[in-house]
Amino acid sequence: MTLTKHPKTLLTIVTEAVLEGALLRDLRERGAHSWVVGEVHGANLEGVRDGDWEADRTIEIKVLCESEVADRIADHVLHAYARHYSMAIWFSAVTVLRPERY
Repeated sequence: MTLTKHPKTLLTIVTEAVLEGALLRDLRERGAHSWVVGEVHGANLEGVRDGDWEADRTIEIKVLCESEVADRIADHVLHAYARHYSMAIWFSAVTVLRPERY
């Protein structure tokens, strides 16, 4: 059996949890159809974010989409939020089954 695989982009955004509502709205407005959000903790050059209190929580948003949609989202997020909030954004090339879901 041969699986038919389709290229997509996985956009990952790790940022402060306070942005979740605004970011999910931004995803929809810029053409994303599918994403997952999870609470995470870790460290970076700015320090450790262990999420012990509400204002210190960190989320990871993963969006599977077309490359153009990922670029549109990342450009907006970078310009709208990165200056004032802790944030990491990266792209990964992935292959998926059932591409209509993304």
